[in-house]
Amino acid sequence: MLKNMEVRTGDAAGVAGPFDRADWERFLAAETGLPWLLRFSSPPSLDADHAVVRRSWADDIAVLDWESGPFSAVRGARQIAGTDDDYLILSVMGAGSAVFGQNGHDWQLGQGDIFLWESRSPAQMVAREPVATRSFVVRRRVQEDMGCQLRMDGPARGPLPEVQLLRSYVDALSTSLPRLSDAAAVAARNALLELGWGALQSASPRDPLAVLSARRAAVERYVESHLGSRDLSPEEVAAAHSISVRTLTRLFSAAGDTFTGVLRAKRIARVREELRVGDATVVSLAQRWGFVDSSHLNRRFRAVYGVSPQEYRRRAARTRATPPVEQPTDTTDR
Repeated sequence: MLKNMEVRTGDAAGVAGPFDRADWERFLAAETGLPWLLRFSSPPSLDADHAVVRRSWADDIAVLDWESGPFSAVRGARQIAGTDDDYLILSVMGAGSAVFGQNGHDWQLGQGDIFLWESRSPAQMVAREPVATRSFVVRRRVQEDMGCQLRMDGPARGPLPEVQLLRSYVDALSTSLPRLSDAAAVAARNALLELGWGALQSASPRDPLAVLSARRAAVERYVESHLGSRDLSPEEVAAAHSISVRTLTRLFSAAGDTFTGVLRAKRIARVREELRVGDATVVSLAQRWGFVDSSHLNRRFRAVYGVSPQEYRRRAARTRATPPVEQPTDTTDR
């Protein structure tokens, strides 16, 4: 039985009690989206009689602060099934020590250590002394779209400057979040992902080209979903990914491409698909896929395929109408 449980969500705060283990588990599942099966020390000690959880937000990343006495916790099949999405969780040990286990690894964690875990795999954590952690809960697709794909290769520890920078940023972020504007919260979220990725790479360096490739893939997914916007520009795409136009240009030039060339090629490919299977006019296709007008589309299409869109459609129709030539079957006895 917990004599007191302090709950803080956003700007709200309260202290309630007594709370038993089931109450605490229900609260954690509802407030954090990450159910755990919990056990607190028995018999209860003074340190174990008080637990605190606080939640705030950095745009779409949940920031969770946990303080409690000794405990053990397990996420099994039931808790995983009760989790509503696929998350990666970046956690920082603020005080105390614990053992965390997932995917066949058991990590001994101490103050200042940074570790990563995932919501779709069983996990367990045991703390034999009072602990405090701060965790950042990120949907996996969010960090993939950012091009900062976090990896679970073990904790980041020690006096490495990357780790120290992330810890300092995390401390500053926790006090600044309530006062940030919406735009600043988005920037803070992006910086958190970047610094988290950098800190975890300190123990397992990766090829920088892999990061460029992931970022370009994220940019291209964005472009694909906005192809119909006539005003789609490098400035808009760069802002959507919190990078500079210069960085955006570098993502494409590294492979010998240009942003404008790739955008145009994707639009012409969509037009080609519709010419083969649909009956929309060239004028409507130009409007649908972001060309200035039908003349602009005609010029660009002819430069790629050597014929006008109308001629391409006629040829495609003739190809579909021509039955395949049957090959004679050799029935000669052998």
